[in-house]
Amino acid sequence: MSKAEKERTEHAESTGGAKTDASVDPDALLKVEGLDAGYGDLQILSDVNLHVADGEYVTIVGPNGAGKSTVMKSVFGLTTHMGGTVTFDGKEIQGNLPEEIIHEGIGYVPQNENVFETLSVRENLEMGAYILDSVPEDQIQAVYDRFPILEERSEQKAGTMSGGQRQMLAMGRALMLDPDLLLLDEPSAGLAPDLVAEMFDRIDRINDDGTAVLMVEQNAKVALGRCDRGYVVVQGENRYVDSGEALLNNEQVRQDFLGG
Repeated sequence: MSKAEKERTEHAESTGGAKTDASVDPDALLKVEGLDAGYGDLQILSDVNLHVADGEYVTIVGPNGAGKSTVMKSVFGLTTHMGGTVTFDGKEIQGNLPEEIIHEGIGYVPQNENVFETLSVRENLEMGAYILDSVPEDQIQAVYDRFPILEERSEQKAGTMSGGQRQMLAMGRALMLDPDLLLLDEPSAGLAPDLVAEMFDRIDRINDDGTAVLMVEQNAKVALGRCDRGYVVVQGENRYVDSGEALLNNEQVRQDFLGG
């Protein structure tokens, strides 16, 4: 056993067996390797590794201020790139602008200000296809089929909708280009407790239909219980990575990050 392997084994034993080696699958759809990023001169992330396979459902959890959303924003070109690579479908995209990244097949739903409040539901969906020469009516209908409430309220101004409806609209708009990877930043934030399970059910169905999902979520127990794999990010660095079930069942992870 090499010195590095011995150190990883000792670390895993000291953390209750949780995996800490965030190696990156070379064949993954999304690969984040050695990422350093932040905002302006402020570095938030340090040597972050992460990957999402085609059709996989991956969740990033961790304490407030840990850098979870910064990882996602870095994938979508919304941070200052300071080092490392972000590769999507074999093409390096670090440093690209969001409008360029959309063309590659990545959709993004931010936590806040994720709908155009003065526009109608349909107009919001049309905005999701702004890079196309014409609005694909079949894709609008596909979104309506997935979220029937949006068809019922197609002429309603987005700013007058409930939090759950706005979240569905934001996801629907991001799905207008039928992305291969959907980025979701805190999709349950601000939702009433009885709507949280429904929102996660809808995300499950999006993933079941073949769209890979990378999600940042504060509701860690629920999110890890549904995803394929999870990453725990602490102070801008990888701390643990494992299947969602394994992280939920790990005593050290539960005590430190899941409230016991």
